[in-house]
Amino acid sequence: MAKAPTRNATPKVIVGKKVPDFTATDTDGGSWRLKDQAGSKVALFFYPKDMTSGCTVEAQQFQALLGAFKRAGTTVVGVSRDSCASHRKFIDKEGLKYALLSDSDEALCTLFDVIREKNMYGKKVMGIERSTFLIGADGTLLAEWRKLKADGHAAEVLAAAKAS
Repeated sequence: MAKAPTRNATPKVIVGKKVPDFTATDTDGGSWRLKDQAGSKVALFFYPKDMTSGCTVEAQQFQALLGAFKRAGTTVVGVSRDSCASHRKFIDKEGLKYALLSDSDEALCTLFDVIREKNMYGKKVMGIERSTFLIGADGTLLAEWRKLKADGHAAEVLAAAKAS
């Protein structure tokens, strides 16, 4: 496992700047590349774990608004450290119609600086802090949301996508 970034690390993505191109493994084991999304905005949301309550709520709400995101010229993509097999089960169970990227080596988590120390049942662990990034059609980071609540968040991202 890759070493987690420190909390005071310089962010690698900054609102108003181009997001570095990246490639990640999608649910079916194929490659998903940011560069291939040119001309479309991307709502990239990081979530802690497939099939957990908060992550399921967030995934369902992005799915419910998927048509509106498409009309706003925005591709929705989820990212977690789970395996492609876990993502496939999650997609099938929840009927998700957008890509989930597997970041088991934490390369994307590091690029977007979303790994944080968390308290799980009294134990300190390193995990994904629920975060979303809206990337413009030209690859510029338009907005970011960090340390957010799952419920209602997809609608907030949609509003920003429509406004940009």
